[in-house]
Amino acid sequence: MVSPRNWLAEAIATFALVFFGPLSVILAAAVFGDGLTIEGIIMISLGHGAAIAFMVYAFGHVSGAHINPAVTIPMMITKKIGIADGIGYIVFQIIGAIIATGTLIALFPEIGKPVFWGAHGGPSELLGGSLMSGLVLEMIMTFFLVVVIFMTAVHKKAPKSVYGAVIGGMVFLLHLVGVPLTGASMNPARSLSPTLLSGDAGLWEVQWLYWVGPIVGGIIAGLIMNYIYVNKAEKEA
Repeated sequence: MVSPRNWLAEAIATFALVFFGPLSVILAAAVFGDGLTIEGIIMISLGHGAAIAFMVYAFGHVSGAHINPAVTIPMMITKKIGIADGIGYIVFQIIGAIIATGTLIALFPEIGKPVFWGAHGGPSELLGGSLMSGLVLEMIMTFFLVVVIFMTAVHKKAPKSVYGAVIGGMVFLLHLVGVPLTGASMNPARSLSPTLLSGDAGLWEVQWLYWVGPIVGGIIAGLIMNYIYVNKAEKEA
């Protein structure tokens, strides 16, 4: 069943992620400098993790709070959501993300520009700039994000009272280790909007990495978790 109300929920939740997450990047750079500092990484990790946790609690009972095409696509493949509804989710996730980035550009035209309003710029020097290493890392990080989502928010026997905190906590962990390496996208909508609106052509050269890695990693995780664990629990229920 197609549900535009759920699409709107996805747009609002994704707006929150792409507003507060990149805002933490902008403020970390303004306060602690453009380089990677411990304080800046923690601030960015908290900004993204908290935004996800709060939106999962706010909208999880409405739309499932995917907030991410790399989550919605595995949900479509494993038939947790219909194809038409899933497409609506992805479209509105991207719309919410674009509006969020546009709002950041309007509010912070100067201090946001040095970090391209939270854009992901590809693998860092810690990876030697290797696109393949960046791709594999995005796959691995998204794999574990989707594992946590399926095993807490989808699995019938999981304690639902803590799933928002667990998913948000996983996002925090993945940003803590991933920000210095790839920027820790794990979310094509989150990466697309600042790339689209920043006007920097160089960001498009690595944009594919933030689509292919998360989507492939998410699909692998979704298939494994669904057919080994989730389906078994549903049959026993």
